[in-house]
Amino acid sequence: METFTRLESNVRLYCRKYPKVFTQARGATQLDEDGNSYVDFLSGAGALNYGHNEPRMRDAMINYLSGDGVILSLDMHSAAKRRFIAMFERLILTPRKLDYKMQFVGPTGTNAVEAAMKLARKVTGRRMIAAFTHGFHGMTLGSLAATGRGSSRRGAYTSLSDVIRLPYDGYFGPALNTMELIRKYLTDPSSGFEVPAAFLLESVQGEGGLNVASSRWFEELVDFAREIGSLVILDDVQAGCGRCGTFFSFEAMGAVPDMVCLSKSLSGSGLPMAMVLMRPDLDLWEPGEHTGTFRGNNLAFVSAATALECFWKDDTLQQQIAAKSDQIRKRLEAISARIPGSRVKGRGLFLGIDMGRPEGAAAVLAEAFARGLIIEVCGPHDEVLKLMPPLTISEPELAAGLSILEESITALELAKP
Repeated sequence: METFTRLESNVRLYCRKYPKVFTQARGATQLDEDGNSYVDFLSGAGALNYGHNEPRMRDAMINYLSGDGVILSLDMHSAAKRRFIAMFERLILTPRKLDYKMQFVGPTGTNAVEAAMKLARKVTGRRMIAAFTHGFHGMTLGSLAATGRGSSRRGAYTSLSDVIRLPYDGYFGPALNTMELIRKYLTDPSSGFEVPAAFLLESVQGEGGLNVASSRWFEELVDFAREIGSLVILDDVQAGCGRCGTFFSFEAMGAVPDMVCLSKSLSGSGLPMAMVLMRPDLDLWEPGEHTGTFRGNNLAFVSAATALECFWKDDTLQQQIAAKSDQIRKRLEAISARIPGSRVKGRGLFLGIDMGRPEGAAAVLAEAFARGLIIEVCGPHDEVLKLMPPLTISEPELAAGLSILEESITALELAKP
């Protein structure tokens, strides 16, 4: 630990929550250098939806490296990129009847969001982006301007501009449909709100507290955007790639966004990879107008194509996610019923318990880690316990993790007997 404390910046975060040195990982299990085992319900903050070191992805990358495959290609053509593009079209876009072009940006989700915002402004000629309460979209200045979390915004140390903030679905409680307010704000010429270039949102707000947009609300938003000539950008960086039960989080929501931002588990292996999907008519970029050195990460293309081939050639994984989601939700609801003021939130394998107070969630995180479970907290006050196990987690690992969670809450006397 001394090496990290002495030489690494104070900005580090996760190592403070999980103060161990990890040496090995496989599936949903991590080992530290003392030989302790941990069930991983964090999954690299959603970047490891298929678990650690998935054997087929690992072997594909090893074979590619052994054959002196091109590692970095900028945006030049490569065989690895071609295979990924063809696989993504055949297994993801075509079965869902989606007509999108792909823009590779690099290397993280915030790069995808920045590119989408820039393109929306170019296409529409408008400068404002409409973002939502409790949204999180990244830490670079453009995406940070659209992020709601106060502690993140304060870290900019400069002005964050050209974003208007609108109330997300349920922000004022279930009785008020916030689309009525949004429509009023943006159709009243004296409201002070500019009609935006695009609406930027998550269908499930991961960092914001596992808030779920209803299908009705999302469909109304997309329809309204069409009326006023605005685009809809869906940030599927954390909620996508199967996390909510289908490859895209919007598939069962009755409407299709104009652009989709993907990253995190897109590579499947934890390697940096990010992409913007856009309607073909929106692709108004000039060559080189938006670039990024690491947008040609071919090792990520190799593992990403392998992930698609292994997990998305049929609906087997989706069925497994649905079954595991139901199992976890029932267990969480039973636990929540014993915790005054708590409730279960989320969708798919993107679930958690709103503990009602941040100190309760923080205590559970620490207790669970001491017992061998890695979980996360989220929400405006870090009051929500967030569970993101690998989509491929085994039944024994899932059962063990849920038992540790319940034991931790019971040990802290947060739940009634």
